[in-house]
Amino acid sequence: MTTNITITEQSGSARSHGSPDAAPMQRRKLPGWLWFIALWCFGVASAMSLGFVFKLLMNATLFAVK
Repeated sequence: MTTNITITEQSGSARSHGSPDAAPMQRRKLPGWLWFIALWCFGVASAMSLGFVFKLLMNATLFAVK
């Protein structure tokens, strides 16, 4: 028993390549190493800003560390 399959319309992703009515903005996936670098930079910036805020709060109190 065989089944005949007829495709009458292309899917959205196949149609968007080269057709004039394609969406101008397509979502692209970032590589893993770029995510690692971005998250590492975010972590370092968060730690440094938290340390700076802690230093300001310690200097604003009676328990200032010099």
